[in-house]
Amino acid sequence: MSALTDPIADFLTRLRNASRAGKHEVLAPYSRIKADIARILKQEGYISAFEVESTGKFPQLKVVTKFVNRAPAITGLKRVSKPGLRKYVNTEKVPRVLGGLGITILSTSKGVMSGREAKKENVGGELLAYVW
Repeated sequence: MSALTDPIADFLTRLRNASRAGKHEVLAPYSRIKADIARILKQEGYISAFEVESTGKFPQLKVVTKFVNRAPAITGLKRVSKPGLRKYVNTEKVPRVLGGLGITILSTSKGVMSGREAKKENVGGELLAYVW
């Protein structure tokens, strides 16, 4: 088994591929940051549910995708900050996705949160992804 250089990008790619293929469940190796990203996606209404399955040797994160009128709720995902080029923003520079129709996901000193929460808490951080 090979090690991943960017596990967050792998998780987002699994979500994107499952949504486009019409799959209702996605399994990914568990990590706390992936669970936090899934929590934000659940709060914002992009996925139906998520849970941690620890039945096997390693825990897995099971995400239940959401469909609206047979179309996936997630139409696009983009990883912004990469291991080779980190992207940081302050509170004033948190970008809007599709004029406010999408969300940004940030890793801040107060934890992983959406761009709207980061502005409310007045914190900046590493810009992880755009979701729309």
